[in-house]
Amino acid sequence: MSQIGQNIRKIRSAKKLSQTQFAELFDLTRGSVGAYEEGRAEPKIDTIIQIANYFSVSIDLLLNKEMTVNDLFHLDVFRKKLNEAHSFDTKVSAPSAPNGVEYITIKNQLEYVVNNTNKDFIANLPKVGFPVNREKPAKQLQAFELGNSEMEYNQNGLHHGDILLAEKISESKNLSKGNVYVVVDESGICIRRLKSKYKSSLIFSSDNPNYADRHFSVEDIYELWQVLGFYSTYLNPPKLIDNKVLEFEKRIELLEKQQSDQR
Repeated sequence: MSQIGQNIRKIRSAKKLSQTQFAELFDLTRGSVGAYEEGRAEPKIDTIIQIANYFSVSIDLLLNKEMTVNDLFHLDVFRKKLNEAHSFDTKVSAPSAPNGVEYITIKNQLEYVVNNTNKDFIANLPKVGFPVNREKPAKQLQAFELGNSEMEYNQNGLHHGDILLAEKISESKNLSKGNVYVVVDESGICIRRLKSKYKSSLIFSSDNPNYADRHFSVEDIYELWQVLGFYSTYLNPPKLIDNKVLEFEKRIELLEKQQSDQR
């Protein structure tokens, strides 16, 4: 059984939504939401995708992990404040923003795969500002938005929605094992850690052991980018607070159960 029922209840609580209000967001009935939360039923895959997109969480987190205080903060307050603090403006052009680099979002990744050699397409990509020194010898830099949870494990690592700054690698022989790379080929964009390299093939692994290794033929790769750093809206709150809140939640659930048994 997945964790989605418990997570729906926690999301509703964090967003102060009733079961009816939550149901209306996704064209559900209140009874269906109640059934999900009580573990008597699970939503269809298209509903799960809608929920994940609406609240900006990964499907992996929604289904497989019991959401913590950290994850609930990530839904709303901290994401808003950090976005304002980072001031990423994807509409400004390079002349008015010297540090602006082309930004590949989750939504335009497939379009980028098709048009990665089209200079007009690249020139019209949104720009994002990073604190890099453009006066040094020119490096070809680009930013990528991470669209999955393959590099996240036990809430550590790179998270869905993180923005990665990467430098283009001209030849596969220049890759180093253990570094994180962006691989572009006809199937899409893959962001993984280099596990093994051979003359004609490369093997990349995920930091999440639930995902299998991916093998790429060197001749089939369009582009390789080495990840230099990243910006994230994901915060890890103090462990003590997290544990205290979880303990408090368990005590409330126990009291509610005791009151229910006494009735």
